[in-house]
Amino acid sequence: MFDYHMHSRVSYDAEFAPAQMALAAKAAGLREICFTDHMDYSQKIPHGEISFSPGEYRDAYRDVSLPGLTIRHGIELGLTPWNRQEAARDLAAFPYDFVIGSIHHVDELDIYFPEFWLDKTPREAERRYFETMLECVTVHDGFDVLGHLTYVSKSPSNPAPRIIPLEDYRDIVEEILRTLVRKGKGMEINTSGLDRIGDFFPGAEYLRRFRELGGEIVTVGSDAHTPDRVGRQIPEALSLLKDIFGYVCTFADRKPVFHKL
Repeated sequence: MFDYHMHSRVSYDAEFAPAQMALAAKAAGLREICFTDHMDYSQKIPHGEISFSPGEYRDAYRDVSLPGLTIRHGIELGLTPWNRQEAARDLAAFPYDFVIGSIHHVDELDIYFPEFWLDKTPREAERRYFETMLECVTVHDGFDVLGHLTYVSKSPSNPAPRIIPLEDYRDIVEEILRTLVRKGKGMEINTSGLDRIGDFFPGAEYLRRFRELGGEIVTVGSDAHTPDRVGRQIPEALSLLKDIFGYVCTFADRKPVFHKL
């Protein structure tokens, strides 16, 4: 089993040591993991408050190893319409195995917090999130997979969290998926939604459409920030992938490795 979306205290929003997270992964029966700490960008918040330094990352993971557990080094890169050069600079500072591209900030507001939702209906907020995602995947090339496509439903500030039907935003989402396929990028199944809204981020209909459009690369990740969530619902995600793709991907040196299911 694999978990390719995990955070340690290197991320600004987590507090557990890398060794604690790795031990939890071994206890959960995982055979390969990838730490993907947050590197986010904002024109309002100092970079150091929502990101890490390459030296900090290197020091944190240098001596983390466990027999029988492959540990890869990755990053969850916050994509914005304006940060292509900044992202390229930060990606060049460390030899990452894997890069998740995620949308956390929309119109300079973090969608996790109330300010983003104050002047919009829930549907307006969802649409603006997907519009920004399309802008970002069009502009950026430095990521390997698109993270938690329907993450907007996860926000605790969302006044109407729901499983978002593909049909509601098909015009935008299909263009996002076509862009990923054209660029040879993959998509993540993020399992953190299953016990929160009742579905993965994204769910089966998005994954099937991605596959129909020619998508080939797909990873699974728990988005764990605490040891108790490491590997959570990964078996269910792999079962879904077996039905749709027949395999799951891991990464080494920014290259996908395909594992038959």
